[in-house]
Amino acid sequence: MTLRRLLYALPILLLVPFGWLAWRGLAPDRNPSALPSALIGQPVPQFELPPLDPAAAKLATADVRGHVTVINFFASWCLPCKAEHPLLFALGKDYGVPVYGIAFKDKPSATAAYIQELGSPYAKIGLDETGRTGLDFGLMGVPETFILDKDGIVRYRLPMPLDPDRIRDEIGPLLKSLQP
Repeated sequence: MTLRRLLYALPILLLVPFGWLAWRGLAPDRNPSALPSALIGQPVPQFELPPLDPAAAKLATADVRGHVTVINFFASWCLPCKAEHPLLFALGKDYGVPVYGIAFKDKPSATAAYIQELGSPYAKIGLDETGRTGLDFGLMGVPETFILDKDGIVRYRLPMPLDPDRIRDEIGPLLKSLQP
């Protein structure tokens, strides 16, 4: 008789913790895009990418050392990338930092058409056609932006499109604090 009662109670006993976990996961203070990056505080991964313009130099780890840097992963097929594109121009100009672009899993011809249409806010553009560099950075998708200090240490990661408020409240002050 007690075994039968236990069998009836078991689903309820399992449902209560599951319900609590589900409720806690939906709480308004939970932000799935706020997952911490394992790269924060670590040196930028080593990379060497072919340039968009065959006559230009490769984009490599050496390019991001010696100055505060912004790296932006983007793709021509990414609508949020197009929305944030004008902000990248302002970011480089207003804060005096080079912005490097990495075209993630994009065809060079599509990337070239994208840049020709929207202009280039990037000091250099590297092509990550296979997505290997994105994996090394722990990319969750595009657009994604990283800020590195002058020693090439990752100080910030934004796994979503830039927006003016975030630039004003978070990114801008960080860029200013990292510059001598």
